[in-house]
Amino acid sequence: MSSSVQHVRIREVGPRDGFQNEPEVIPTADKVRLIEMLARTGLRRLEVTSFVRPDVIPQLSDAREVLGAIDVPDDVALSVLIPNERGLEHALELRDRFQEINVFMSATDGHNMANVNRSVEESLAGLEAVLGRAREAGLRCEAVISVAFGCPYEGHVAPERVLEIARRLIAAGAQEIGFGDTTGMANPAQVRSFFPVARDMLGDEVELTAHFHNTRGQGLANVLAALDVGVSSFESSFGELGGCPVPKGATGNVATEDVVSMLHEMGIETGISLEALLEASRAAQEVLGRALGSHLLTAGPVVWKG
Repeated sequence: MSSSVQHVRIREVGPRDGFQNEPEVIPTADKVRLIEMLARTGLRRLEVTSFVRPDVIPQLSDAREVLGAIDVPDDVALSVLIPNERGLEHALELRDRFQEINVFMSATDGHNMANVNRSVEESLAGLEAVLGRAREAGLRCEAVISVAFGCPYEGHVAPERVLEIARRLIAAGAQEIGFGDTTGMANPAQVRSFFPVARDMLGDEVELTAHFHNTRGQGLANVLAALDVGVSSFESSFGELGGCPVPKGATGNVATEDVVSMLHEMGIETGISLEALLEASRAAQEVLGRALGSHLLTAGPVVWKG
């Protein structure tokens, strides 16, 4: 099957999803510099921080400072992750600095309890309130459903279960639903069968976004499978930064530069400069003092000769 998708939208999540997994605190100035580099690659959507409790994720305790300092082009939409109503209240104090919010929850009680110490129903009730208030504030809202393709605690996750959660989030105000392969358990056949069902059940007005991890090396294959069934919105992280805090070993968002390189080789437009993106990933390597996991950082882009 060949994809009919001609243009892909990518939200870069490295400055939040990627940085939060780093054990050593990254200086605020370095975060600001890397975000500004990413904002000048042609990326149009950046998730830059989260208003979580500092004692929960110290890495993101400088959310206010980061948002206040970054300077990005007017056509770049900034997003912040909101865990609850208190987080939204703090974020709204800087309402003029961002355009979108993300909320998140898991598709299973097992992962949701391990991640945020709430049941699925408890998270849904809280996020319904957050989404309503955020829409009233004029913010675009995305809701990400984690472990949508498989749970390390509960195993197989029925698509119907995932999509019922999505329906409730949409009813509460979510304009975009991200389906997260949070611990890298998805496979291409599963992805290819999931998204047409999701589109049929959720309708054409909501944006469906795929968020894959490369934990078991299937990230790009899953991107391709999603493309094959018409998905044109993806989330990824430069340098393959990030993962999931629980369980251990759930590392590796699919690398933005690897996704962009594959898409460009396939003739699919992204509007992103691959060289500028690689420059940002190289800068992140220098800040972190270690090699990052993306293939392109090791091999470089494809160069055709003759």
